[in-house]
Amino acid sequence: MTDRMDLADPETDAPGPMDHGRMDHGRMDHGRMDHGEMDAVAQVARAVLYEGYLLWPYRASALKNTRRWTLGGVYPPACAATGDSSLMRTQVLVEADPGDTVDVRLCYLHTVTLEVARLDGDELVPVPELAVGGRRHRPREEATERRVAATGLDLMDLTRRPVVLDIEVPDGRDVEWPAGPDGRRAGALTRSWRALRGRMEIRAERLAAPGPLERGSLLRLTVTVENTSDWAGGSRSEAMRYTFASAHTILHSPTALFVSLTDPPEALRAHAEACENVGTWPVLAGEEGNRHTVLSSPIILYDHPKVAPESPGDLFDATEIDQLLTHSILALTDEEWQEIREGDPKGAEILERCVSLPPERLMRLYGATREFRPLGEATEAGR
Repeated sequence: MTDRMDLADPETDAPGPMDHGRMDHGRMDHGRMDHGEMDAVAQVARAVLYEGYLLWPYRASALKNTRRWTLGGVYPPACAATGDSSLMRTQVLVEADPGDTVDVRLCYLHTVTLEVARLDGDELVPVPELAVGGRRHRPREEATERRVAATGLDLMDLTRRPVVLDIEVPDGRDVEWPAGPDGRRAGALTRSWRALRGRMEIRAERLAAPGPLERGSLLRLTVTVENTSDWAGGSRSEAMRYTFASAHTILHSPTALFVSLTDPPEALRAHAEACENVGTWPVLAGEEGNRHTVLSSPIILYDHPKVAPESPGDLFDATEIDQLLTHSILALTDEEWQEIREGDPKGAEILERCVSLPPERLMRLYGATREFRPLGEATEAGR
């Protein structure tokens, strides 16, 4: 038997892109996670969500930014012919006692298309560029954040009855009317998004524990995200409008203990190696030693990943060095800066942050010493 939660709610599930479309479905209870821990995990999760969103030099005309949303896509079923999967699966081990619960959150980006039109009398005429008030507006792709969550799920109940959440995001549009110096409308900026449909299934199964555990039972927890959007096929750019882009899941239990799949205890290694993850890589998240949270993302990370405290903010390229990217941005021409400012708002935010960075914050990007260890200990650790 399966519990099903229908998440369709046209009054709350159709936010405009200007508010980033933050949607928390299911039974939300942010108090279940310690604020410090939640902030640390959220910081890494946000870096994962926007990894590759926009790359240096952060101009839409740059070749690398003409093909976007390349990480963590859960595509509509019609994309199977091109090898793009409509499914993402996270499978982890967890030690649990009766009464232990788990919260599961899915986060992803939903492509938003910006169309530009000039107002000609009472008619809107699509144009490749609209200049208003000293700023040029061009058609482009943006994204809005979406979230789905089910909290307080009893882990033992999940071994008997999986939970399925239906994901329904209706299509929509949002129109902005830029005005000239005289206050009259000059045209329209129309942001639109396609309907998304999918499901998230959460289930657990009991496993035979090879030895004593910190908690009573060993379970294998599986979270499957499937895109069921009705799209007949066509270009890649059109397919991306029906895709859960940069999708990742966060699993958290206040009391149960997750097992590292990267470095499992020897007694549980066979069970860890038997876990099947599709399109995602689960790691322990939060402070070192904490086993209550898992971040499962399309990027291979180590257990307990962190964002360097010296980093002044997102650059959407966590594989690069903040110092290098910041100096590269500062070295761009005035014309390139102007293109960034007139492009994706998130790219403009990066530019303004780098330009306004004070010298002392810039110097912090040149490196830091995290710890000192005796030479003998360091030599032994390096063997």
